[in-house]
Parts: sequence; structure tokens; C-alpha cells
Amino acid sequence: MPASPREREFTAADGLRVRVVRSARRTRTVSAAWRDGAAVVSVPARLSAAQEDKWVLDMVERLRAGRDRGRRGRGARSDADLMERARALSARYLAGRGEPVSVRWVSNQRSRWGSATPEEGTIRLSDRLRPMPAWVQDFVLLHELAHLAEPGGHGPAFRELEGRYPRTPEARAFLDGVSFARNHLSVDGPGGGPGDAARGHDGEADDDY
Repeated sequence: MPASPREREFTAADGLRVRVVRSARRTRTVSAAWRDGAAVVSVPARLSAAQEDKWVLDMVERLRAGRDRGRRGRGARSDADLMERARALSARYLAGRGEPVSVRWVSNQRSRWGSATPEEGTIRLSDRLRPMPAWVQDFVLLHELAHLAEPGGHGPAFRELEGRYPRTPEARAFLDGVSFARNHLSVDGPGGGPGDAARGHDGEADDDY
């Protein structure tokens, strides 16, 4: 069997760049690290192609998990963060469908969490989401990305896309809890939820959550 190349690079389904480095000096251990935005996996040169593929898949998933844990507490802070997250979510869950032209935080959406304009490819997220966990922000982003991919409302095709995000039920429950606390327990803080979108558009005429 021909020897595998000493180094190769490929792009994963979610757009992540992965570089695999085979080292003759590395005999037992496999390592992975982030370098210049790419996942670099170093493996022993003696591994077969099948063994290499298995280790690369495992180590890349570990890197992703570590990155997601780091993001969970802080979430997206800037418009650039939102765009990066939107592109990653589109690639990972929507096969690149609905990738936006722009994504930004706005302060004038008080009755809903986010909105999208499919004709322009734009998404806006309420800045009330800023202090919330990253996985909640990601759910609202994915919801709006699904609107870009399926602009016909909340039909079965749209719900199928939205449901690809694995924490959809949990995120909906989180947002419903925030809305309930705000509206019924007199707790000051972020408000608005899925039901609030029908009550006002904050001057925006497009799809919303």
C-alpha cells in the first residue's frame, strides 16, 4: 500500500480547515491544536489510512467540543462574532443554505429575539440576547438562517431545518422561561419570546422570531 503523504489538508463539512501531519518521530501519541484558525492533528507515520481517519475525526471533535465549551459562557459579543457563528451554523446544520450577507446586533427589537429579511440576506438579533448562553444565541441565529433558506414562513420545511439544531427544545424552553419571568413574575430583565412576535414589528417588516 502506498505511504500516506506526510501532510495533507482538507475542509470539513462545517467549513473547518483540518491539517494532518504525519511524523516518523511520533510513535505512540496523537495530538491536536488550533493553529491560524485551522485544526492541526499530528499522528504517527506508522498509522494506516483507516487508523489516521479515525484519529483525525476523534481529535477534531475534541477540539470542537473544547471550543464550544469556551464559547458557552461568553457567547457572541460583536457583529463579527455573530457573522462567524452564523456561517458556522449554516455550514454545520443547513449545508450552507441561507448563509447571510450581514448579521448584526440591534437595540430596537423589544418584542422579539431576532428577525431576518430573506430578500436582502440580512439578520438582526436583539441585544437582549447578549448576556444569554451561546447555545441560546445559536438557536435564534439558526432560526433566522432557516428563514433565509425557507422564506415561506414556519411551514414543515422550515421546522425541519430549525429542528436540525440539537438544542432547539432546550433553547425554546429557556427563552419561554425568560419571557414568563418578565411578563408574569415582575422580574426586570430581558423579555419577549416566540408569542411576542405577533404583537409588534418594531418598525421592521420581515420574518421574525
